[in-house]
Amino acid sequence: MKFAHLADCHIGGWSELKLKELGMQAFSAAIDKCIAEEVDFVLIAGDLFNTAIPSIDLLKIVALDLRRLKETKIPCYITSGSHDYSPSGKTMLDVLENAGLVVNVVKFDEDKLLFTEDTKTGIKITGLFGKAGGLEKSYYEGLDRTNLEAEKSKKIFMFHTTLTEFKPPHLEMISSEPVAILPKGFDYYAGGHPHYVFNEVKEPYGRIAYPGALFPNNFGELERFKKGGFWINEFKGDVIESKYVDIKLKDVKSYTINLDGKDSNQVVDFILDKIDINTILGKIVLLRLEGVLDSGRLSDIDYSKLNEGLSGAFVVLRNSYKLSMKEFESFEVGESSAEKIEEKLIEEIKDFDKDKIKELLNVLSDEKLDGEKNLDFETRIVKNSLNVLGLENDN
Repeated sequence: MKFAHLADCHIGGWSELKLKELGMQAFSAAIDKCIAEEVDFVLIAGDLFNTAIPSIDLLKIVALDLRRLKETKIPCYITSGSHDYSPSGKTMLDVLENAGLVVNVVKFDEDKLLFTEDTKTGIKITGLFGKAGGLEKSYYEGLDRTNLEAEKSKKIFMFHTTLTEFKPPHLEMISSEPVAILPKGFDYYAGGHPHYVFNEVKEPYGRIAYPGALFPNNFGELERFKKGGFWINEFKGDVIESKYVDIKLKDVKSYTINLDGKDSNQVVDFILDKIDINTILGKIVLLRLEGVLDSGRLSDIDYSKLNEGLSGAFVVLRNSYKLSMKEFESFEVGESSAEKIEEKLIEEIKDFDKDKIKELLNVLSDEKLDGEKNLDFETRIVKNSLNVLGLENDN
């Protein structure tokens, strides 16, 4: 008996049209693979869409793919995530369920979660939704687990929450909950929400898995992961064997280019000189631009010329968050930018490591991570700042 576990498809999540289309193609490719593998059912553990009310065009494409599953007699079980959950209770997932294309397994009888039984395999499935800001926590706290843990059949729990014990280092400061929120004794825990791949058996629970995003959902994820995927699992007696299926539609080529000392009018030619055009044909190109320009203005950089020079790429994305201008040595504080003031103050400090100051400023200019709460972001910045200052063990 085999089943597929998808999550975080985020259909419609990209504003860039070509990448939005790739996200939809990734979902279609996953459905193709599920059908080819002849899985008995499919699980989607939250965030099928990037919003509770997606456009009709997106809904139509997803519905056609789900109908292909139905026509091959492969049921699809879902739970909503923090993106496609709606406080009003009105989501397109309800439309898909009413059309007979999916089954939402989150069904309550007062404080008790009910099981949905897959008629072909006898597997019993239940779970909880995810909510923005981790507000699903209160549902776990009030959950009557008696019937869930007493059930002796093979069973699966679907959830859309980050578990603290299994977070990778790059998500350290993301809000999370302890694994103890989950009911014990399930064969498989089909998770969603954190965009990374994880699959391990944890007693006294069972196999806990995250498939990560089906398609990278932002610049950083494209840079880090380059592709998405999902799990196909097979019950062999009481043991579950898992196989990860990559969904890779385009190659990703990443460049980090330092522009220290350049004039703004030199930037485009300098970047193009660093890139072999023949190596980027048809690929997603990521440009992370950093450094301090010596002269000119950031607004003078001719990005249209850059895009023309890289026109052989499938799409070009830029991140210039750490690109800035060198400030003049002489200036009046009353007419200066914050950057000028910072530069002057650094130069005037006599008894402190100037490199440490610059490192601290880099920490303070760090970007907020996808899905990171404001409080968690602020806590991370404070912690990293204390590390730079050598005060990490101080109260």
